[in-house]
Amino acid sequence: MQLFIVTALSILNWDIIIFIYYSYLSKKSEKSIKMLKYPYILIFLIIFSSCSTPKTEVDIILSGGEVYDGENINPERKDIIIQGDSILELTTNWKEKYTCNNVIDLTNYVVSPGFIDPHTHAFDDLSSTTNNANLNFLKQGVTTVITGNDGGGPVKIADTFAKWKEQGIGVNAGLLVGHGTVRKLAMGLRDEKPTEEALNTMRMFVKQAMEEGALGLSSGLYYSPGSFAQTEEVIELAKVASAYNGIYDTHMRDESSYNIGLKAAVEEAVEIAVKGNIPLQISHIKCLGTDVWNTSSDLINYIDSCRNAGVNITANQYPYNASGTNVISAIFPRWTQAGGPDAFLQRIHDPAQRPKIYKEITENIRKRGGASSLLITRYKDASLIKHNLQEVADIWQLTPEEAAFRIAENGNARLASFNMIEEDITNFMKQDWVVTGSDGSTGHPRKFGTFPRKLEKYVMEGKVMSLGEFINKSSAKTAEIFGITDRGKIAKGYKADLIIFKPEQVAEKATFQEPELYAEGIQYLIINGKLAIKDGEYTGILAGEIVKKQVALEN
Repeated sequence: MQLFIVTALSILNWDIIIFIYYSYLSKKSEKSIKMLKYPYILIFLIIFSSCSTPKTEVDIILSGGEVYDGENINPERKDIIIQGDSILELTTNWKEKYTCNNVIDLTNYVVSPGFIDPHTHAFDDLSSTTNNANLNFLKQGVTTVITGNDGGGPVKIADTFAKWKEQGIGVNAGLLVGHGTVRKLAMGLRDEKPTEEALNTMRMFVKQAMEEGALGLSSGLYYSPGSFAQTEEVIELAKVASAYNGIYDTHMRDESSYNIGLKAAVEEAVEIAVKGNIPLQISHIKCLGTDVWNTSSDLINYIDSCRNAGVNITANQYPYNASGTNVISAIFPRWTQAGGPDAFLQRIHDPAQRPKIYKEITENIRKRGGASSLLITRYKDASLIKHNLQEVADIWQLTPEEAAFRIAENGNARLASFNMIEEDITNFMKQDWVVTGSDGSTGHPRKFGTFPRKLEKYVMEGKVMSLGEFINKSSAKTAEIFGITDRGKIAKGYKADLIIFKPEQVAEKATFQEPELYAEGIQYLIINGKLAIKDGEYTGILAGEIVKKQVALEN
């Protein structure tokens, strides 16, 4: 018993002991005196009155930052408690309940959910063993990417996920199954309507991919072989993705005046969504080329009317006036590409067809703003990189059309096509249904700078939107669109994907002349509870996880 008393007394709060002692003595009551005759009872009461609940040890505490939770556009000063890969709690005084060996003081810093990029071309990097850290995205504050866009996503989703998991990835990643991929597997590059057997094969491929965790169906109806598909074909495949609560993400058939026109392409996308009973995400929404400049207001009015009628339409956008493409896709007529590369080369070498192709190239160059607006960003002859098509033609002493033929004959070239105007860019950006997306591709600064550029140019400088709106359209809203329920917000139970920065220090460094320079200003980046960027530097960790659909609605 003496040992018990000594142990009990050793853990007591002595202020409480003294208070109780003097209170009993001062009262001099019979009850007090009686209690003092039973010291064990007194000690027992003292123990229960003085012992506090043990504090919980946690992994990371982010203390004192201005927290934008991703949903509300105004910040709150909160402490964020991280345990394992998730957010355990948000509190205003962590010291009351927690102990931690890794407390980061974020006074004067902004804390935001990690950004989610809904349209990337990160598949090859993620699948490599050299670029799978995706540092270009991490440095922008991006913690989750979606790839497989433009109709190019794989069918064997499970195999891809297994590979990524085995070798590790630097960011969280989700996949779309590509309409172009399933069409090519089912019927090659033929420019024709599928047989019922071929259509059933495509349905089977989409079903397989959705069951393996694809987030939805993507299409690239501007590119071959997607351009050879009729609307009804895409509707049938959209119905399959819809049964698994997927999304339809599209690079529309036309963003300019190349075939059916921009307005008609939007109407086709809406028709697919309505008849396929599926949410629609328009990728990299834009008014591309001189023929459609200043038409953004008309498109916005049309989309708003559809949304008001109950159609689930959203879009993503990158904050640049130049798109990224290649010479063949940008300026050669689509019919020349039917049948694949060999058939294409045969056509452009055919003296009987060459004049017709030449004429269509001339018109397509005009629509993109002229040969001087087409900047070569990647080509086998490195001396021509950073020259525009007009300059290349002058070097070769050819017309721009003849220069395009030569480039196409010698392996194609990547382009930055300066074809948009600021009025349309900002008009789309202001809409509450438009989120941030990079469409990040090699040779274009958007792969390294999209999110910092939007913050720097359109939030801090241009005041097109507030910081809270920018964060919302780069995190929570994107997660909601793609049905990602455990990321995109700073909230209890959500995955600990977080970025810490001072807005005035975030800067895009990549340019069209130097497109692969890392952005600056992200001080800390936490992904799945692990520090991937600390004090502005990459820690070397591969903490990314697979993001996929878990449950089908129908089978």
